[in-house]
Amino acid sequence: MDSMEKINFSGGEPFIHDRGEYLGKLVKFCKAELQLPSVSIVSNGSLIREKWFQNYGEYLDILAISCDSFDEQVNILIGRGQGKKNHVENLQKLRMWCRNYKVAFKINSVINRFNVEEDMTEQIKALNPVRWKVFQCLLIEGENTGEDALREAERFVISDEEFERFLERHKEVSCLVPESNQKMKDSYLILDEYMRFLNCRKGRKDPSKSILDVGVEEAIKFSGFDEKMFLKRGGKYIWSKTDLKLDW
Repeated sequence: MDSMEKINFSGGEPFIHDRGEYLGKLVKFCKAELQLPSVSIVSNGSLIREKWFQNYGEYLDILAISCDSFDEQVNILIGRGQGKKNHVENLQKLRMWCRNYKVAFKINSVINRFNVEEDMTEQIKALNPVRWKVFQCLLIEGENTGEDALREAERFVISDEEFERFLERHKEVSCLVPESNQKMKDSYLILDEYMRFLNCRKGRKDPSKSILDVGVEEAIKFSGFDEKMFLKRGGKYIWSKTDLKLDW
């Protein structure tokens, strides 16, 4: 079996536990001990402090910040309001820290009913991320749709045509990487907090047995991972900051 090349920490919000210290130790371990080519984090950015970059920035390749809108009222509607903090101002501060501490900066946006008509071209160009991942809002049974759902996302859903129109409006943005529902569903290897792969093939997250109990080779058979779709969606890219050759 080939060795692992990339790990991405996401949540929930990964900086909640121990104010990001635990996450920092994981990031450092993955880079310094495991020597993985790429270590990345997805965060909403609200809990990140400059001190974290001072302690752990050198071990992190990519920081992806979730930003669904550059309109604060829309962020509040979506549920991404950050109280007294202005999400957009915070984004600019994080961009500066990434530059200062040599961490590649990425933006993730989920396109939904409330932001589908927005034009984000100028703001994205100004922030100049290495990659702007644009996801079509996806329903997952038990997570954001269905009887036992943690939250209801039906009212957020947009059609494929609406998603395409959003992409067309942003075609000038060279760093844009689109991800439709079809591309997203089976093209990730997701491990939960119990170290179980989550299979999304049936529109929900079905867990495998834990890799701690049965090992990776056995558990991965139940992951539902579609390698062809992973490659088709551009899942393999230059993901190590040493190879990105960024002009910080």
